[in-house]
Amino acid sequence: MEVTAKKNEQVANMIFGSIYPHYLTRIEKNGRTKEELDQVMKWFTGYDAKELQEFIDGKKTFRDFFEGATMHENAHMIKGVVCGYRIEEIADEFELYKQCRQMEKLIDELAKGRKMEKILRKA
Repeated sequence: MEVTAKKNEQVANMIFGSIYPHYLTRIEKNGRTKEELDQVMKWFTGYDAKELQEFIDGKKTFRDFFEGATMHENAHMIKGVVCGYRIEEIADEFELYKQCRQMEKLIDELAKGRKMEKILRKA
């Protein structure tokens, strides 16, 4: 599937705190914990626990979330298909959309029971 400017904007304008509970429900159904979800998000974005909680509790968008993040140096190693989009084929002009799909790939792996050492990629 091809990412469009419209789709990129839709994702950018979603409120992070309104989506986070869906991530949490998904992983908890599969026996994982909030602490594990937060660990993955902190690894990916560089946010500490307080900063992450402010996004969860607040009204900031995914644009705010990713613009303030310090993406992990190994984020480029997150590859595969999420929601019909092959991460490594998403155009550079849609970086925010790509980051969102990378994060969702990590959450998918967590929900599927992948070991944390594998999810938190090392060079």
